[in-house]
Amino acid sequence: MAEHRFGWLSSAANEGVVRILLERNDINPDMADTKYGQTPLSWAAENGHEGIVRRLLKRDDISPNTADIQYGRTPLWLAVQYGHEGVVRILLERNDVNPNIADDKHGRTPLSWAAENGHEGVVEIMLGRSDTNPNIADTESRRTPLSWAAENGHEMVVKRLLKRNDINTNTTDFQHGRTPLWLAIQYGHEGVVRMLLERKDLIPNVADTRYGQTPLSYAAKHGHEGMVRILLERGDLNPNIPDTGSRQTPLSRAIRNGDYRIADLLRERGGWVPGYLAISQKLFLLPFCFSYALS
Repeated sequence: MAEHRFGWLSSAANEGVVRILLERNDINPDMADTKYGQTPLSWAAENGHEGIVRRLLKRDDISPNTADIQYGRTPLWLAVQYGHEGVVRILLERNDVNPNIADDKHGRTPLSWAAENGHEGVVEIMLGRSDTNPNIADTESRRTPLSWAAENGHEMVVKRLLKRNDINTNTTDFQHGRTPLWLAIQYGHEGVVRMLLERKDLIPNVADTRYGQTPLSYAAKHGHEGMVRILLERGDLNPNIPDTGSRQTPLSRAIRNGDYRIADLLRERGGWVPGYLAISQKLFLLPFCFSYALS
């Protein structure tokens, strides 16, 4: 009975009643409910009750990292999920709160969730803890927080993550082997692409594992002239890496699609078409040749 009553009160905005209950010796403030396995701290964190969270954390008999039985979410995870910045800040003031515990459903850390959903304030608070690991990939898709933020175009989150010297900018996902740069280009986020390319440790030539296309090849194939221009600003970008499947180079793709402005950009950077493609695709190359003959 005490378990059910206190579990309910911890999810209600009734700090005074919680204070009275905590004065009793027969109340266990760390007892989880039997349905979801959530402790009073877990419920209070989920519902954003900062005062109750503070009061519970003053107790020595509170375990701040207890996860629920439904999805394995800690109080911190729940506070992050529901965007309660104040609760996140309070929890992280405790040195024994582990910021890197992933949930059981997708294997994602609180930082991963915040990054995907663009919760800039939460990301800022999380990264304020030096022991927050920004490179933990989820177990379901092997995506890092930077990968999620890049895909969704959350520029401020990407900017904050890139301030960490220990961030790995070249991790690839499990599904198709795409880097954060690859994903930012795929979804058309030019601002994110520019930020990523400012990092000298970023490798711009990493191809995906599905088609073996580099970011430049993908941009050229889909006619993203702006992306091609940005990518070609990097001196270490190789404009001639062929896809592993079709053996098309970025230039041959641009010519094949009739994107001669992109072809111009690639040619100026030393882009070339392999002999086997020049012969097999001569009909595609003729307009490109004439465009230079008339220029």
